[in-house]
Amino acid sequence: MNLKEARTKHGVTIPQLSEDTGIPKRTIEDIQRRGDCLVSNAIKIADALGVTLDELCRDQAAE
Repeated sequence: MNLKEARTKHGVTIPQLSEDTGIPKRTIEDIQRRGDCLVSNAIKIADALGVTLDELCRDQAAE
């Protein structure tokens, strides 16, 4: 998951993303660090950032 890349590209901080999604900041930090999360959280994050799940979950190594 390219959360950090998508988040910074859209100028969204972790606290802002937490507020927009209702996902705790600590959980977002863990998702960003580990690169995996629940599908329900990925949907919330993609919606908040205005990206598709495919864009959010795209493997950087495959590009």
